[in-house]
Amino acid sequence: MAPNSRIFLTRHAQAEHNVDLDYSIPDAPLTPLGKKQAASLSPQLEKYHDKIDLVVSSPLQRTLQTTKLGWASAVGRLGIKNVICLPEAQECNDFPCDTGSPKEALEANPELAGFDFSRLKPEWTSKKGFWAPESKTERARWVRQFLRERPEKNIVLVAHGDILRSITGNKEGESTYMWKNAEVREFVFDPKSVETEDCFLVQEENVAAAGGYAPSSSEADLVWGNNGKL
Repeated sequence: MAPNSRIFLTRHAQAEHNVDLDYSIPDAPLTPLGKKQAASLSPQLEKYHDKIDLVVSSPLQRTLQTTKLGWASAVGRLGIKNVICLPEAQECNDFPCDTGSPKEALEANPELAGFDFSRLKPEWTSKKGFWAPESKTERARWVRQFLRERPEKNIVLVAHGDILRSITGNKEGESTYMWKNAEVREFVFDPKSVETEDCFLVQEENVAAAGGYAPSSSEADLVWGNNGKL
C-alpha cells in the first residue's frame, strides 16, 4: 500500500433500472440522462484527474460507462486498457439488472471498446457462492484488501450503491448512506484497522455529485426512502 493512499469511491450515474425500479433489465445500462450526468461529472473532477494513479471499475455496463465518461481525463491519460475491470466490485443483488454480461458480450459492445476483460471468468455472473448476495460482506472485505495491497497512491473505484455501502461499512455493519447518482466521495484507510483483515475505510470528504438520489435495487432504499432519510 502506498503511504497515505486515497480511494475515490464513485457510484454510477442513472441507469435504466433506477427510473421505474424495473430490476428485470439485464445488466442495466445508463439512461441518456445518466450519460449526461457522467459526462458532467468529469469537469467537477478537474483538479483530481492528473493525480489519479489507477482506475478500477465494476464490469457492469453502467459502471463501465460511468468510468469512461466521468473519469474521462484520467482514463485517457492512463489508458483505457489499464482500467482494472474488477468483478468483485459488481453489485450485490441477483436481479437481472445487477447481473453482469458474459465477457464475450462486453467485448462485442463497441461502446466498451478498449477495456480489458481478462479478469472475467464464466462464474462471475453466477450470483452463487462468493458472488451470491449473502456474501456481500466477504466480497466487500476482499475489495478493501485488494485496494490496500495496490502500490498506487490515488485510486478510483467505480461501483454500485449496495456494494459501496458494504465497502464503506465498519464493525457495526454496512453503511446506511444512500449514494447519489454519479457521486464521488474520498476515503482513506482507517489507521486503527488498516493492518487487519477488515481494513475499514473512513471518509475524508464529499468530492462531487452530478445526479440526485435514485434508488438502487436494495431493500435498504425501501426502508430509508427518498434522499436516504426516514
